[in-house]
Amino acid sequence: METLTPVFDVAAIRQDFPILNQTIHGKPLVYFDNAATSQKPLPVIQALNEYYRSYNANIHRGIHTLAEKATAQYEATRETVRQFINAAYREEIIFTRGSTEAINLVAATFGRQNVQAGDEVIISTMEHHSNIVPWQMLCEEKGATLKVIPITDEGEIILEEYEKLLSERTKVVALVYVSNSLGTINPVKEVIDLAHKYGAKVLLDGAQATVHLDIDVQALDCDFYVLSSHKMYGPTGVGALYGKRELLEAMPPYQGGGEMIKEVSFEKTTYNELPYKFEAGTPNIADTVAFKAAIDYINKIGKSVIAEYEHELLAYGTEALSQIEGLRIIGQAREKISVISFVIKGIHHQDVGIILDTQGIAVRTGHHCTQPMMHRFGIPGTSRASFAMYNTKEEIDRLVQGLHKVKKMFA
Repeated sequence: METLTPVFDVAAIRQDFPILNQTIHGKPLVYFDNAATSQKPLPVIQALNEYYRSYNANIHRGIHTLAEKATAQYEATRETVRQFINAAYREEIIFTRGSTEAINLVAATFGRQNVQAGDEVIISTMEHHSNIVPWQMLCEEKGATLKVIPITDEGEIILEEYEKLLSERTKVVALVYVSNSLGTINPVKEVIDLAHKYGAKVLLDGAQATVHLDIDVQALDCDFYVLSSHKMYGPTGVGALYGKRELLEAMPPYQGGGEMIKEVSFEKTTYNELPYKFEAGTPNIADTVAFKAAIDYINKIGKSVIAEYEHELLAYGTEALSQIEGLRIIGQAREKISVISFVIKGIHHQDVGIILDTQGIAVRTGHHCTQPMMHRFGIPGTSRASFAMYNTKEEIDRLVQGLHKVKKMFA
C-alpha cells in the first residue's frame, strides 16, 4: 500500500493558534519573533487549563487520586521528551526551568567536579550569553581558561581552528547547535567526535535546534543536551537537561531540598536516584504537563513536513529581503534554520522594530543575548525575523512592504 506524504495545511494550523487572530495598531498581527518564544496551540492551552481545573495536586508523594493522576501526567512528559530526542533512559531526562538553568546545572555540578586550575573550556563566538556566562564563572572560580572558536564572515565556525584549540587540558566543549542570532546549524557531530578524542565532554545548547531539527542524542553521542519548552510551542518556565546516565549518577546534586533526597537526618542526608536527585522542591507541574501536548502537536504534524515548509519560508524571505537596497543579512551559512538577521544602512535596528510594530509586525531587535558575536561583526545589533510553521509567504511580503516604509521615513 502506498504511503501518502502528509499535506501541510498552514491555514488549518493557524486556526490552532488563537493569538494570531488579532490586530496590532489596527493591522493583522504578523508574528516573526519565534526564536525568542513561539506561540501556543490550543492543545497546549487546553492541557494547562485541564490540569488546574481537574487534577491540580503535588506529585510523587501523594497516594490520593489527584496526586496519582498529576504524577502520571508529569512523568508521561518525561517519557515523551526522552522519545523526542531519543535518549536511552527516562532517568537521563532532568526537568529544569529551561535551557539556561540546565546549562548552569551542568557547570555547577559536572564543571565544579571535573574542571581544575589549568584546565580549559571551549565555547564558540556565536554562543548565547547563557552558554558563556556560566562557563566564565566556573573558569574564574577554578582558575581554568575559556577558549573561543572563531567564526567566518558567513557565520560558520572554523573547524580547523577549533581542532587547534583542543588539547588534553580540554574538559568541556559547550556549543550552540543552532545560532539564535544567525540561524546557523553547526556541524555538531564533528565537534563532538573531535572533543571525545581528547577525553572532553560536550554540551549542546539545543534551545533553537530542537523544534526545527530531528534530534538523536545517542547518534550524536553528546554528553549533555539542553532544551526549552517555550521555543517548541510549549509553556514558558520548563525545559530539560539530557545527560548520559553514568555522568549524571557521578555528579553531585544541584540544589538541596525536598524530592531530591531519600533520607534526611541532622547527621547525614542520602540523595535520591535519577532523575529526582536534580529536581529539588515542587516543580512546575502544570507547564510540564502541557509541554507534552506541545511535543505531541509537533509529532502529529510531522517534523520533516514542518522543516520543509520552514525552509521554503527561509528561501523566500532571504530572496525577498536581499532585494531591498541597503539591507544586509548577517549570517549566510550554508546550513540554516528559518532565521534572518539583518541591518539596514543608516537606520538603527530599534527604529526598524518600532516602525514595523506600528504596522502589526513583530520582530526582535538588539544583540539577541549574543553581544560578543555582534562585536565580531562590528555591529551593535540586528533586526531579526524568525519564522515558524504558522507563518506565511504573504506575511513575509508584508515585512518587505514594511521595511520599504521604514526606509522612506529615513530617506
